Amino acid sequence: MTIRTILHNIDENGERWLLLPIYALIVITIFMEVFRRFALSYSSIWAEEVARYAFIYVSWIGASAGIKARAHIRIDVILPFVGNRTRAVIMILGDLITIVLAVLAFWWSLESVLVSIKFGSVTHGLQISLAWFLAAVPIGFAMMLVRLIQSIIRDVSDLKAGRPVFEGKKLFD
Repeated sequence: MTIRTILHNIDENGERWLLLPIYALIVITIFMEVFRRFALSYSSIWAEEVARYAFIYVSWIGASAGIKARAHIRIDVILPFVGNRTRAVIMILGDLITIVLAVLAFWWSLESVLVSIKFGSVTHGLQISLAWFLAAVPIGFAMMLVRLIQSIIRDVSDLKAGRPVFEGKKLFD
């Protein structure tokens, strides 16, 4: 397997490979905790934190996957009434605006991680650095930025080639 093949597989399935084990962790942890509470009349302080912080990671990694598939909610009332060229320009403009917002959010969320590291904040139940969990936000925005840049490159390529721009899969047709 070449490096190029590995990078292609990561590009195609990276979010899925990250989401599956984290989602499984959430399901197993909650199932185990429900069983312990009702069958054994015992609960742990750490299980709720594990599930909560894993859910945060699932949300941000899922946002990146949504950008890759262009599956986020958007208002596209105008798109059916314009040509392919205008549609591509609108999509690229939307991605550029999203990049600006993602860069700002990345920067501001990174600050909270650095403050957590500086002051040594820890979680209540797990007693590990809170920075590991706060890092989900800048990691998610970094992944979103990569996917947005890929989207713009794809749209510009489609625009130059005269192909219709990728609009993602529609929930309702």
